Amino acid sequence: MACNPSFGGIGKGHLIREIDALDGICARICDKSGVQYKILNRKKGPAVWGLRAQIDRKLYKQLIQETLLSYPRLTVMEGSVENLLLHQPDMDKNTHTCKGIILGDGNAIEASKVIITTGTFLRGAINIGLETRSAGRMGDEPSVGLAKIIEDCGFRMGRMRTGTPPRIDKSTIDFSKCQIMRGDDNPTPFSFMNSKVFIEPSQQMLCHMTHTNKNTHKIIEDTMHLNYHIREESGTAPRYCPSIESKILKFKDKNSHQIWLEPEGFDAPLIYPQGLSCTMPAEYQQQLVNTIVGLEEAKITQPGYGVEYDYIDPRQLKQTLETKLIHSLYFAGQINGTTGYEEAAAQGLVAGVNAACSVLDCPPLLLNRTDSYIGVLIDDLTTLGTKEPYRMFTGRAEFRMSLRPDNADIRLLDKGKASGCLSKERIDQVHHNMATLDRAKEILQNDVRKNSKWIALLGHSLPQHKSFSAYRLLSLSRISLEDISKHVKDVGHLLETPQLANRLKIDAEYSLYLEKQEACMAEINREAALIIPDDLDLFSLEGLSNECREILEQAKPGNLAAASRLPGMTPSALFVLLGAIKTSKFTKIVQSTIR
Repeated sequence: MACNPSFGGIGKGHLIREIDALDGICARICDKSGVQYKILNRKKGPAVWGLRAQIDRKLYKQLIQETLLSYPRLTVMEGSVENLLLHQPDMDKNTHTCKGIILGDGNAIEASKVIITTGTFLRGAINIGLETRSAGRMGDEPSVGLAKIIEDCGFRMGRMRTGTPPRIDKSTIDFSKCQIMRGDDNPTPFSFMNSKVFIEPSQQMLCHMTHTNKNTHKIIEDTMHLNYHIREESGTAPRYCPSIESKILKFKDKNSHQIWLEPEGFDAPLIYPQGLSCTMPAEYQQQLVNTIVGLEEAKITQPGYGVEYDYIDPRQLKQTLETKLIHSLYFAGQINGTTGYEEAAAQGLVAGVNAACSVLDCPPLLLNRTDSYIGVLIDDLTTLGTKEPYRMFTGRAEFRMSLRPDNADIRLLDKGKASGCLSKERIDQVHHNMATLDRAKEILQNDVRKNSKWIALLGHSLPQHKSFSAYRLLSLSRISLEDISKHVKDVGHLLETPQLANRLKIDAEYSLYLEKQEACMAEINREAALIIPDDLDLFSLEGLSNECREILEQAKPGNLAAASRLPGMTPSALFVLLGAIKTSKFTKIVQSTIR
């Protein structure tokens, strides 16, 4: 955890759940090392909730290393990789196969598969003010030799930038002036294998929120000429997690921006100011921090800085994350143009599993846009590429209602089993959960009673229908499983397992929406040949998200079928588009008739 002391969030929490569903370890470690747990986006439906945790950086590192170092048949070595062992079996075809690596001390390590995960170290440089120095991150040397080898192999490469905020001495902050941000009363674990996290709700640490102001912004504006990283960052910096300088430049009408003060651990003396990534000279960073409420006397222990590094065009990768240019060589993480722990972990798992599958002659782990957010991530990268650090968010997924964080274990069970990456313990648990949920759903669906009967039993007003199944009742937000279990036999036991009870409730809530989605997609498929009018005003269409407008504006698809193939176009957006096309067509017919 080289940067922010947190895991998860909106979209990213989905990735962690899916990594866990495929038996990756980071979710289980997060459940043992968090200082605060919170579900974000609760104002919206469970499909887009974002599980998030503040992590004790030191404890996470300790637990992850203990897990890896004690893992059966895994050998961990430390060294600088400077070259690749390449073999060219067919001189005429000019194809190469990676057979291992060469370390900085000259020692060679042979391997049938090689996975490269260089993070920000590939020809990395850090920027503070006008000063630039070679480094992968503060205090660590970059990987220069490996970058040159990858380039010499013929890979198309580019340059990306990111940044990190200054770290602040916790004892110098006046938290009484800041807004308290508490964790959830009943923390939800990341891992499906855990029923609860390792700390009690009352033991969670507090986060705090404060804001920048006009004085903060003036320092940023006055020092822009001293900021190499910002002056050069156009088109290569994160759009969805920008530096504070970029925010001030882009949103000139805003008088303040939120800053979250996040603890780095139970006994850590530092605070991570999320949202305050900056790269101006260190002395001005101190001035900037002191303009913020609660931080008037705060002391910076390490200045924020920008990082620039090489990445490869991910369109040079297969769906397995094996490179197209060199057999048996895989890339994962920021080398593929992504940003964030979660995106890197997802790619590392996919590359690792597929490398092992290739060695063991097992079916590969091929995830797609309809079964997982990881599939969306890999499809976006390998088909579209990226020109800015790629970050996962829920708007990238077309089928959000079915790709929920609560059902990742069931969604990915079959593919995980086929690739051999799931433990027997996990497979048994998922099968047990599926059987329990299916049985409860069957009982509820088969219990159909008249509307008047349910009203008398539950004391709630209900929609105007002659009759309801208990499952249909559970889909109503005001009806709980506890309410229904008083009148329906053999489902009350689920209340003893809150996670399963919640999953049943969420399944019921989304059942009607998923039925409507299927009907919408059927109509869209029937009308696929409809031409999209050139004069259709996308910005006037209600129900169309900004992301979908942007996708349509850039791609300018000719018909509905072409629009449906665009990554990020949701069924609901396509249905809005279908309605607009039909309305436009009808309007033109009427106008023609009148004339």
